[in-house]
Amino acid sequence: MAASLLASSLSLSRSPPFPLLLLLKKPYLSLSLFPISSPSSSSNPSLLRLHTHRHSLPLALRPRFKPYSSFTSAHDSPERASLGGEDVLVLGIETSCDDTAAAVVRGNGEILSQVVSSQADLLARYGGVAPKMAEEAHALVIDKVVQQALDNANLTEKELSAVAVTIGPGLSLCLRVGVSKARRIAGMFRLPIVGVHHMEAHALVARLVQRDLQFPFLGLLISGGHNLLILAQSLGNYVQLGTTIDDAIGEAYDKTARWLGLDMRKGGGPALEELAREGDANSIKFSIPMRQHKDCNFSYAGLKTQVRMAIESRNLCVDDVPLSAATFDDRKLRADIAASFQRVAVLHLEERCQRAIEWALKIEPSIKCLVVSGGVASNQYVRCRLNHIVEENGLKLVCPPPSLCTDNGVMIAWTGIEHFRLGRYDPPPPPDEAEDAQLDLRPRWPLGEEYSEGRSVARSLKKARIHPSLTSIIRGSAMQQK
Repeated sequence: MAASLLASSLSLSRSPPFPLLLLLKKPYLSLSLFPISSPSSSSNPSLLRLHTHRHSLPLALRPRFKPYSSFTSAHDSPERASLGGEDVLVLGIETSCDDTAAAVVRGNGEILSQVVSSQADLLARYGGVAPKMAEEAHALVIDKVVQQALDNANLTEKELSAVAVTIGPGLSLCLRVGVSKARRIAGMFRLPIVGVHHMEAHALVARLVQRDLQFPFLGLLISGGHNLLILAQSLGNYVQLGTTIDDAIGEAYDKTARWLGLDMRKGGGPALEELAREGDANSIKFSIPMRQHKDCNFSYAGLKTQVRMAIESRNLCVDDVPLSAATFDDRKLRADIAASFQRVAVLHLEERCQRAIEWALKIEPSIKCLVVSGGVASNQYVRCRLNHIVEENGLKLVCPPPSLCTDNGVMIAWTGIEHFRLGRYDPPPPPDEAEDAQLDLRPRWPLGEEYSEGRSVARSLKKARIHPSLTSIIRGSAMQQK
């Protein structure tokens, strides 16, 4: 049965969008073709730090996968064709923003390896993500990171069942590095390839570490680039209850940390949370954003402006005085601003989550859990406050461990596994694919369809809706199967 896929194009604003229809024997998520150029690798190796981890986290076996016997080659083996929980092995590759990550995960949830190359020094140097520098940093280490993940898992590419890779959302320049690498491996070793939605991966990794987490569940995904409230009804079927209309909470944390002169090498969020413990959270009266809007959308641009004005009105000079060199009074003022900002930033999360819980329970009364993931979910203050809201509503808070909240290859591999066992994958790309081949990159890619009550006339993201949502793509593919 043919499966159709809507895919729109984006190639650094050069190529016009066009539809692509591919026919396969199974429904899949396409890695359709768009122009790219070869990434540069001129970065200084000293800018990068490589972190590797070996894991052994066996979980209960998931249902067995569908066989993909239509894919055969000289590299295929009887072991690969038997896709039981312990037999399937997926390599996950993540390069959507500022960390280069790879991991190998078994179908039963066992994490065989996890490797992350951090760009923390670049972030500190440029005061944030510089896309071109981030791309070059990814290109410099991608081969090493992937090889280290395979070595730590004691595997070769021939033993893999599939390759999963982030295709969006994210920065085009960065996404292309990971997709190019994934396609080279998949083509050379005749492996199926799964295109992964980055935000879905943040939500689904909770199902790897929380073995009894079933659909439906409510998800809050919070990071430097995203604020997203979703109702996860089933795999690939999501209702978007709320999103950010401007800046995400992680970006607000980073900007505030930089304005307060904190050490950005440890990350703006962690640095600000640490300083906030020293401050009085009620000392500065910041306004909670969007209280007049009765929806679940987020806005942090106004709060950032309030913080900037508080710093300037108190003549707090941090440009030449890092926190480590600040006087006692100066440090106390910075701590008060940090604590006051954090209190209001998280209150905004709490209010939106409370309304989202009410909406979600109307749609799916069987919901039992709120999953909180993404880089900001590592913040202990955030977890504590959200746990209070969740318990008041008789739900359970589920948070992955910090190493799986920030961008990582494990979440990509696991999401690949979840879709792979339903037959949602692409066939192996050509082994001799040209280096300048066109790749499908989805920098702005919605996860689910908007809930009617959650639509906001203030939303500026309408113009950024380049690609059909993941949910609409999967629904369209399912309709073609009937």
